[in-house]
Amino acid sequence: MLVPHAQTVTGALHGAARELAALREGVGGRLRFGAFPTADAALVPHALGTFRTRRPGVRVSREEGLTPSLLDRLTEGRLDLAIVSTTGGAPLSAYELSHLLDESLYVAVPAGHPLVDEGGGPVRLGRLADADWISGSPRPEGTLLDAALRQGFRPRIAHVVGEWTAKQGYVAAGLGVTLVPALAAESVRPDVVLLPVLDEGAPARAVYAATPRGRSVTPAVEAFVEALREAAGRIPRTSPPMA
Repeated sequence: MLVPHAQTVTGALHGAARELAALREGVGGRLRFGAFPTADAALVPHALGTFRTRRPGVRVSREEGLTPSLLDRLTEGRLDLAIVSTTGGAPLSAYELSHLLDESLYVAVPAGHPLVDEGGGPVRLGRLADADWISGSPRPEGTLLDAALRQGFRPRIAHVVGEWTAKQGYVAAGLGVTLVPALAAESVRPDVVLLPVLDEGAPARAVYAATPRGRSVTPAVEAFVEALREAAGRIPRTSPPMA
């Protein structure tokens, strides 16, 4: 009577042993990560494609969110890794950080904008101090528009639009201009032109892969960080796609 139960228990123990061995070797287990929205435009897809090729047996789940909420979930143990940025000034000192890239910023303008006719070179945001701006927040503080505050003017936010492709639609319609980070530069539409922002003396937006300090990471996490570094090397820094 007990033999079938013993066989079930033995089978379960052998299965657990196989999963643990796969986890140690980095070919099995799970990876739970989160990323801020623009990281999903190019960085995450490229890295995830590489990772799945190298670690096809790892179960992957991802979440999207802003840096503060991702860090909270990382602290709570609900994520193994978070792709975060320095936008908004979220405190990062409590985490192990793997630097991925320092992003350039671009200003998106309609294809017929006068600045395009000047050759499309780097521009100071102060030249757009009187423009209408499109932003994901009604206030510039803690957003990419901190760059405008550093240049001495408070941008007039005419439209609050959260989604990146929608922002481009507003720009293309001549309703304003917006800032685009390098991570989103590959997805620009053809009737919008990206001009590099000349932001002398100001720090670029840094992007990191964050893990909890003092907590050991799995081989799957290490492999994904390596894939992220490789993908970051393909992100354009100074030459965005132009219309």
